[in-house]
Amino acid sequence: MDFYNNKIKIFSGNSNEDLANLIVKNLNLEKGKCSVEKFSDGEISVSIKESVRGCDCFVVQSTSHPVNTNLMELLILIDALKRASAGRITAVIPYFGYARQDRKTKARDPISARLCANIITTAGADRVLTMDLHAPQIQGFFNIPLDHLIGIPVLMEYFKNMFKETKEELVIVAPDLGSVTIARNLAEKLDASIAIVEKRRQKANVSEVLNIIGDVKNKTVIMADDMIDTAGTLCNASKALVEIGKAKKIYACATHGILSGPAIERIKNSAIEQLIVTDTVKLSNSEKLEKIKTVTVSNTFSKAIEKIHNNESVSSLFA
Repeated sequence: MDFYNNKIKIFSGNSNEDLANLIVKNLNLEKGKCSVEKFSDGEISVSIKESVRGCDCFVVQSTSHPVNTNLMELLILIDALKRASAGRITAVIPYFGYARQDRKTKARDPISARLCANIITTAGADRVLTMDLHAPQIQGFFNIPLDHLIGIPVLMEYFKNMFKETKEELVIVAPDLGSVTIARNLAEKLDASIAIVEKRRQKANVSEVLNIIGDVKNKTVIMADDMIDTAGTLCNASKALVEIGKAKKIYACATHGILSGPAIERIKNSAIEQLIVTDTVKLSNSEKLEKIKTVTVSNTFSKAIEKIHNNESVSSLFA
């Protein structure tokens, strides 16, 4: 790939090196040389091992578990590049942690997503590239340019290939009201109908299914969401789709597979035949189940990085 003066450099922290390696491979580049380690007291040590003076630098780092460690790695990497006279620094954050803390839900709550946006900017980032923010208004929390990618096209291609030789009648299901837009977008691309699982959340990470809006009887269901954390919503919805809606088969997909706490055990024991997530969040060996399939978004990020570097439109990727 022909970049002007070879002035592009891509670095990564420890949160998702596999995705960073795929991105640089797609761009026919070598990953920037740096070390991101810890001192014995837990402080993060960053060292940039090559000149970045005047370069267009991209730092690939999801702020997933361990969230605060990965966030600090990102901030210190940005600061190190800034102090080494990098020409421009783009924080490539495939999964943006703290995105669910985007507003005050009760008195004296913080707005942690805004705080994270502020400190990333203060650290020295010139722009941000991310994917499927849980709350779209977070784009406005940044006082620097932000490019927002979507994971639906990658998931759509997976299901298109899965069902291209079958005549199964598909229904795309939103497991809660917040995921209706994602489900609608996927339904349009797969030419499928849509249904919604209505639920009431009693408290954090606990949900109760109340009703299914739409017809899923004897149909193959694909539940779609932006992220799966403890999988309570997803597994409760799958149970209702089978017991109440009489669905035939259930698949699920999400851009971000956080899979914390009891998620793996819940998915393992659920009615879900297969869960498809992207590699915005790296799964540990203990999180890898036969039911869970990972598809890569590296090609999407590679194209976006190329567009940004060449000062071209990123939105053209989704035209």
